Amino acid sequence: MARTKLFRAPHKYIQAENCLLEFCEETKMLGDKFLFICSRSAHRTIRPLVEKSFEEAGSDASRHYEVFGGISSLGEIAKFRKMVQDEGINVIVGSGGGSAIDTAKATAYYEGLPVIVIPTVCATDAACTGLSVLYNDDHTFNSYIFYPKNPDIVMVDSGIIANAPVKFLVSGMGDALGTYFEARVCASNDSPSLENGGIMRSAMALCRCCYDTIREYGLQAKAACENHVVTPPLDAVIEANTYLSGVGADNGGLCVAHSVYDGLTALEERKVDHGDCVAYGTLAQLILEGAPKEEYEEVLFFCKEIGLPTTLEDLGITDPERVKIAAEKATIEGESIHNMPGDVTAVQLYAAMIAVDAMSKKYFPEG
Repeated sequence: MARTKLFRAPHKYIQAENCLLEFCEETKMLGDKFLFICSRSAHRTIRPLVEKSFEEAGSDASRHYEVFGGISSLGEIAKFRKMVQDEGINVIVGSGGGSAIDTAKATAYYEGLPVIVIPTVCATDAACTGLSVLYNDDHTFNSYIFYPKNPDIVMVDSGIIANAPVKFLVSGMGDALGTYFEARVCASNDSPSLENGGIMRSAMALCRCCYDTIREYGLQAKAACENHVVTPPLDAVIEANTYLSGVGADNGGLCVAHSVYDGLTALEERKVDHGDCVAYGTLAQLILEGAPKEEYEEVLFFCKEIGLPTTLEDLGITDPERVKIAAEKATIEGESIHNMPGDVTAVQLYAAMIAVDAMSKKYFPEG
């Protein structure tokens, strides 16, 4: 019997340059005592805009801004839960990168409160998903937590993204690159989405749109970000990295590409971020699928054009034997790589990752 299909997304998604000037108006229905859980850079960039929105609205809602400790750990979450209880907070806001957002989502979940997300980079799709990655206080992995709903409001100020380091935008495109290809395998194999449901046609449409958008506008978006200007191509890629990839992954599922990232975390010499590893993992997945030459070339050339890794050296790996360690970790029980038809062994994944490196050197012998 086929899985019951389902689809989830944030209640409201807002994106525009200076959209944070509308923060008070867009969020006033959720409550009047806000706790902002921010990364250090997010606190610096969002606070003036958010405060101006409250001042112009003449609002007397209370706002408590707090810089979090850098990782979504159990101790951090407990600290913020106590603040919520002590101060009668009724709305949680998470702003920054994935860890700040995950901390806010967890705090809101445990306290039964609405959560607003303001990403200040689009390096991952954490803003829109209904889950968090939790760590122990010593920074070791603890667990994933899956929520009964996605964030209530996601607000993305394109101007803030345009002024963030361009490497985050590129890494976000790497994370977004896997969205369609991983969902395609899950759908054809009746594997579960991240929400543990069957995959709807609407989810696949979003995943395909995500891929088409970054492929069409990626290079133009990168140029805009390098020059700190907001253009339609940059806005398109911000939407792809944040909304299309996040909602697409939630409702489309994961496969080889994200398992490759998990595996690469075992190598201390790895020098690139989450999305860069997912991009390399997408190429490995296409090898394992036996994808047509034209499709593989399309993805490979996109990665090369945009500056995503296509060789082991790009990842920081100089000894190919070390890839065996990553392949072993990527294929442990419970990894999303097992959504592939016929399953994938560590030996097969190792071969695919080595083949990606070799193929790239054939196409681009100059490096």
